Amino acid sequence: MEGSTPQGGTSTPRGGTPHGGGQAGEQPAAAAAKTPIDLGPQCPNCGEPWLRPTNLPGRYRCVYCLHRFELTSVCPNCGEHSTIVRMSSTALYACNHCRASMLVPI
Repeated sequence: MEGSTPQGGTSTPRGGTPHGGGQAGEQPAAAAAKTPIDLGPQCPNCGEPWLRPTNLPGRYRCVYCLHRFELTSVCPNCGEHSTIVRMSSTALYACNHCRASMLVPI
């Protein structure tokens, strides 16, 4: 009898493939590795994506290098003034004119 063991059982499951050889479990992991994960805004000091708001409005701290920053209304690069919404969760960290960082180290 084909596919039988000496004890009378079969060496493969009913699907015809041996246990542990399924590639279906590998496809979701490969798809998850291709999608980028957004960890937050990048720190102007170290470049790591760990910049987090503090309990004070307009203040931020990098969890990686522990530097503190303040969001300013005047661009330190070009001097352009812009209105900032300090309590907004979608605060803009880049100047609208020159695209430089509006975060100044404290």
